[in-house]
Amino acid sequence: MSTVTPVRDARTARAQDDHKAPTSAPEIVRDMSVDTALTQPSRAGDTAPEPGPVLDVVVPVHNEEKDLERSVRRLHQHLTDHFPYPFRITVADNASTDSTPVIATRLATELPTVVSLRMDQKGRGRALRAAWSASDAQVLAYCDVDLSTDLAALLPLVAPLISEHSDLAIGTRLGRGSRVVRGAKREFISRSYNLILRGALAARFSDAQCGFKAIRADVARRLLPLVEDTGWFFDTELLVLAERAGLRIHEVPVDWVDDPDSSVDIVKTATEDLKGVLRLLRAFATGALPLHELRGQFGRDPIEATEVAGVPHGMTGQVARFAAIGVASTLAYLLIYALLRGSMGAFGANLVGLVITAVANTALNRRVTFGVKGREGAAAHQLQGLVVFGLGLALTSGALLALHAWWPGAHQLVEMVVLVAANALSTVLRFVAFRAWIFRGRRSPAPSKDKVL
Repeated sequence: MSTVTPVRDARTARAQDDHKAPTSAPEIVRDMSVDTALTQPSRAGDTAPEPGPVLDVVVPVHNEEKDLERSVRRLHQHLTDHFPYPFRITVADNASTDSTPVIATRLATELPTVVSLRMDQKGRGRALRAAWSASDAQVLAYCDVDLSTDLAALLPLVAPLISEHSDLAIGTRLGRGSRVVRGAKREFISRSYNLILRGALAARFSDAQCGFKAIRADVARRLLPLVEDTGWFFDTELLVLAERAGLRIHEVPVDWVDDPDSSVDIVKTATEDLKGVLRLLRAFATGALPLHELRGQFGRDPIEATEVAGVPHGMTGQVARFAAIGVASTLAYLLIYALLRGSMGAFGANLVGLVITAVANTALNRRVTFGVKGREGAAAHQLQGLVVFGLGLALTSGALLALHAWWPGAHQLVEMVVLVAANALSTVLRFVAFRAWIFRGRRSPAPSKDKVL
């Protein structure tokens, strides 16, 4: 691999304070080379290191000779005109085979505060890790070379990090207020991918793939060693780990115009992303990541919940979780009832729908609402749940009997309204039975403790 030659950059965009180019970590020295705009000796008598910039914007590139110069000059001009703090732009070339490295070196020579970083191995995640690890800036950001995101969002992106209110920040194309121009295919893939992240990894951020993100340097120093991916999944993995560690992620709605000439292989990228999701699921299941330790280091342990006067301990959270499961169970019940009503009749469809949803409801409430783990006692809990199910069956069947006695030709929609009302009453009774009888003594789920490496 090539060797780093760190060179000093003499000026900032505002001609403010001098600052040094990044000091490379030992593992980075073997992987990259650096060119900077200007070289000047230290002033006589200076012994203290010069402060780094507030912001370092990394532009990862691979064979981008067509767009690189235009985009970097545009980014540099925007930061010079609109960014009120010292900044640096780092062009992180990862194994380009065209004239990209030559262009990057020339830009670093011609433009103040531009740095060219060259790596011999391909991988956007690898390039970001190297550039961020070597940087001495307070806030680390990156944007795609096509500048699909309107640069007016850059200052709102990094402002919460500069103030230390937030730990990471992302541009989102899927948030309220975003304005996006792109084809239906990419829109579908993006939304599907983010739905997968929410379903599989319980991610709460809205857009993992937008190439417009930032992170505080102190946060990056702790998270980057845990991120394994060196390609396109790097962003997602970083965000998921940050969220699991309790870090605060700021989202900025962006204006975004798709680059029709993008060279990204969508199928290959999607496949690698799904492999990354499975790898994270295994890591979380086995406790292979020190998330609990990270939460402690960042001081982001959950805040103790304030007790509500007159409400038993733990009941507020239990009611919320029970209600969410109840809504899902009711929707599943209505779907089953509607599908089977024609072939089995009202009472048969009601029975089958209740049996299926009752078993699932008991299992979910056992694990999620009342925090009972393992198989011990599961069969007894299900039997007790079936007793409660019998009560629900009696209520719903009685409601149907009463409806048909009063209105023999009632429409199916009227039947479903009556069943929803009967189910609501049985739901209240089910919660009381769960809390006071089946899961008595289980006042709230035990807090999870992630294994520490």
